[in-house]
Formats: sequence, structure tokens, C-alpha cells
Amino acid sequence: MRNYLFVHQNFPAQYRHLAAHLAAQGNRIVAIGDKANLVRRGAQVAGVTLLGYSVVEKEFDPFTASALKAIGRGRAVAAAAAQLRSEGFRPDFVCAHIGWGEALFLKEIFPAAKLLLYGEFFYRSQDSDVGFDPEFPVSEQKVQRLRVMNAPLLMALDVADWIHAPTRWQQRQLPELYAPRTTVVHDGIDTDLALPGSEGSQEELITYVARNLEPYRGFHIFMRAIPEIQRRRAKARIVIVGGDEVSYSPRLPEGETYRKRLLRELDGKIDLERVSFLGRIPYGKYLDLLRSSSVHVYLTYPFVLSWSLLEAMACGCAVVASRTPPVEEVIRHEDNGLLVDFFDTQKIAAAVDDALARQTELAPMRQRARDSVVAGYDLKRVCLPAQLRMIESLLRDR
Repeated sequence: MRNYLFVHQNFPAQYRHLAAHLAAQGNRIVAIGDKANLVRRGAQVAGVTLLGYSVVEKEFDPFTASALKAIGRGRAVAAAAAQLRSEGFRPDFVCAHIGWGEALFLKEIFPAAKLLLYGEFFYRSQDSDVGFDPEFPVSEQKVQRLRVMNAPLLMALDVADWIHAPTRWQQRQLPELYAPRTTVVHDGIDTDLALPGSEGSQEELITYVARNLEPYRGFHIFMRAIPEIQRRRAKARIVIVGGDEVSYSPRLPEGETYRKRLLRELDGKIDLERVSFLGRIPYGKYLDLLRSSSVHVYLTYPFVLSWSLLEAMACGCAVVASRTPPVEEVIRHEDNGLLVDFFDTQKIAAAVDDALARQTELAPMRQRARDSVVAGYDLKRVCLPAQLRMIESLLRDR
């Protein structure tokens, strides 16, 4: 039996399956997360002991705020880890996310433990999310501020024994210096749950899913494609899933949302009788929706790949997706999905129209979509075993 520590402000997040598996094997598992998030989300994983930390919010100069807040959060996590140490807990292995400063001081508390860093994202001023969308131009100061935002990430990378990234593109965003110490292994998709339904939908159902409806996930572009989609497909119904908060995109004034903004912009141009906004829905209902989908639209900036794309493919959806990294790492045009230019609303509508018109013909493409996820991203047979091998190699100093 070994002792494992997981650190993530939104635990369990990417560690849900790994932590649960290690706990089920009889290991002692402790997780540290932001207390407010743990309470709000009701975070619980069988066999995992949770410890929350609290952060006192302070006002900083916006230019330096990200680094100073990360240091403050790192100190709060260090205090929680020191409490565990005082109670006799000594982890053999620590898994921590690269972001928010949580991993900064863990090696000082537990120097003998192996530290595996989840390298989800590293900021770049070119060929990434920043400056990708001309509708949201970035100032020179914001580009300069990326270096400040990367400072705590570099501090965490420096002390990590090893790093893992979920996609090859996300690995390439990390500094080249750390490439030899990085393994690409995805979090994994449970394809035993995310699987096609026994019967297809009897209607033309177009689905769009994002955690939050915002530009980083192409919500504004999809909304602007709806008038042309509805013109082409008079019977199609569109179902949109996602919350109204902002995860990654520019913040809006109090009380404003991107959904409200787009609905105002497109007032009178969209038949809202054929568009449903479901908000956030339970996972089972979400999978049922994907199984019923005739065409699933996934758009994203060059950014972190969403689980929802892989889950849609695992459910056998006909996917119309943006030709952006890391989507191109997963979808091959006309083989297991259809790729379109992120900004071209006319081509997005045309691709949706084409996919609806070729439902029977595209059945093999749907199957290949699922097959590609099963082969490369399956949780139980591919990703979790790879994660466990990575951990075991580190524990054995290989």
C-alpha cells in the first residue's frame, strides 16, 4: 500500500478516475482542494480523504496579479500539506495541476515524494489562444503579461519530477526544455458509458455543448451560423448545452452573458422556437442527448481539448468541428469527422446541412469516430493503464 496526495483546486477534476482507482486498490489517498469549490461542488470520491484550504482574496496590480495570487495560493496549499505532515501523513507520490500556484511549495513540504505535474496549458503569445480571434484583440500589455502568468508555471515545472500532458499539442505549448520529462497521456473517456444508442434520432437534431457558452468554445460563431442553418434545414432543431459563466474568455459587465449578447445581436434572425438552451444538465441526460444527435458541432480556439468532443465521438456523433489544434490531432476530415474553418459561419452551416443530408452515408464515419476514441482515449483500456505505468516508472526511478 502506498500514500498518494492529489492537489487540485477543483478536485477531483482530471484526477477523478485515477484517484478512485488507486483508492480501490487499497492505497491511502488524500486530496487537497479549494475549500469553497469542494463545498460548492460536493466533491466526493470513494476512499479519498478531502482537505480544503482557504485563500484570502487581495487586490493587486492587474499586471502582476496572476503571479502574486499564485504565490498566495501556493502558500495556502503548503500550509494544508504541512498540517497533513504534522498528522503523520507522508505521501510517496504527489499529483498536482500546473495552474494556480498550488504546486509551488509541495517539494519543500514533502521532499521525498515524487511530484507529477499535470501540464494542462502554458501561455504563448503566438500560434495559440491569445490573439486568435480578431473580435477580441489583445493589447501589447496583455501579451507582455503572459510572461507574468507563466512565471508560477515555470516555478512549478522546475521542481516537478515528471510532467504529463493530455494531448501532443498541449505538450508542445510547454517550454522545449521540459519535453524530455513529459509524457502525453489523456485523462480518458469511459467508452462503456459514452456509447451510441440503439436507434438514431427520428428528427434533425443539431447539438452544441460547452461547459460555458463563450467565445473560446466558438459560441459566438455557432450562434451566427444558426440563421443560415435554419434557412437550409427548415425542420432542424438545435439544442445548446452550457452555463452562462465565463471560464476562459474576456469577462463581461455584471449581469451580462455571451448568450444574452448574441441573442440581442441576432434578434429577429433566429427562429427561437427551434432552438433550446438547456443550461447545464446531468451527465446521463447529456449522454442521451449525444446519442440522439444527428450532427454535433464543436468549435474551439487553439486551446485545451474538451472532453465533450471525445464523448460525442464515442457516442457515434457526426461531428462538425473547427480546424484548430488540438482538434486536428483527433479528427481527420471526412474520415472520422468533418473539419471547417472556425470563423466561417457559411461553411459551418453548409457542413451541418451536408451532414444532415448524408446521414445514412455517414454511418461508417460515425463508427470510425467511436473507433478512434476507443483505440486512443479509452479510459479503462488505454489511458488509465498508461497513467499507472507512468506513476510506477517514476516510483521506481525509471
